[in-house]
Amino acid sequence: MKYIDEFRSHELAQTLAKAIASEAHSDRNYRLMEFCGGHTHAIFRYGVQELMPHNVSFVHGPGCPVCVLPIGRIDEAIALVEQHDVILCTYGDMLRVPASGRKSLLKVKAAGGDVRMVWSTLDALKIARETPERQVVFFAIGFETTTPPTAVAIKQAEKEGLTNFSVFCNHVLTPAAIQNILESPDVRELDKVAIDGFLGPSHVSSVIGSQPYEFFAEEYQKPVVIAGFEPLDVMQSALMLIRQLNEGRAEVENEYTRVVTREGNRKAQALVAEVLELRRSFEWRGLGQVPYSALQIKRQWTGFDAERRFSIEPGQGQDVRGCECPRILRGVKKPTDCKLFGTVCTPENPMGSCMVSSEGACAAYWTYGRFQKRSPRENAA
Repeated sequence: MKYIDEFRSHELAQTLAKAIASEAHSDRNYRLMEFCGGHTHAIFRYGVQELMPHNVSFVHGPGCPVCVLPIGRIDEAIALVEQHDVILCTYGDMLRVPASGRKSLLKVKAAGGDVRMVWSTLDALKIARETPERQVVFFAIGFETTTPPTAVAIKQAEKEGLTNFSVFCNHVLTPAAIQNILESPDVRELDKVAIDGFLGPSHVSSVIGSQPYEFFAEEYQKPVVIAGFEPLDVMQSALMLIRQLNEGRAEVENEYTRVVTREGNRKAQALVAEVLELRRSFEWRGLGQVPYSALQIKRQWTGFDAERRFSIEPGQGQDVRGCECPRILRGVKKPTDCKLFGTVCTPENPMGSCMVSSEGACAAYWTYGRFQKRSPRENAA
């Protein structure tokens, strides 16, 4: 299959591994943060870290939109169902994310709340058409990749006169989060997370392009390589970052040229700009309040804004005690540093969002078992 088999070639992987080993200077460490959950899972699924020399390591960043959504926003979604009796449409990952008091949308649904899993905004619009007597709210989440479909849904609802449809908007922006990490005390002062370079997100960059990352490369002298999702994409991108670091360069390079351009998808960008605008501030789990890091619905589309329609007040959720998701999302800790990981916190009984989402770091550690220590007999085999 094109773009699958050739990017998973064992022979090419070995060649890249040798090139990385030969070019990584033995007297320094290379800590590369992947910002996309798809990269994290590729690294674990295909054993990419095991192909790296000991001084090249990956740091898992806040690359999962479900993971970074604060508990307070999930509490607000639950309140929409319980207090306003709406039909809440949401993507599947959001159903099991723990909210305050160990509640979740799935538990609310089990208790009789009308929470429905959808695959796209089109499903939510269909439900609104079929139930004109009920208010239907689409729980919109995601990075820049899923933002254009939300804008399309709002415009389509206006066109059809669907007065019973609205959007609870939780779209967040990647560049602002990267800047927040680079400005955080963990990186700039305490040196807990010595990040040398970034693997730029794939699908996000297909929409916004590679240009927005140029500021970070220049201002913070941190190289960025836009990387594809396949294991050889990740390895080639790591090699490109190592070469930049060795040469003292800090530039934006695009490994994922088969999808990403410097300008991105201008039609999608224009569509988003027509319907959505920047929020002054938005809370990210693990990062706190991040200025201009999220989008809200413009006032001219107020009729489709669930926050205004239902007068939603911002909530302050409470994380599960002992859950290290916030620190894991900043790259300060690994999933195995959390005392709950693999004990009371499993995919069947998640305590934090990082174990729920298919893009979460804890889910990657658990699914592919890379955290498990092998016995001497297994290693010998």
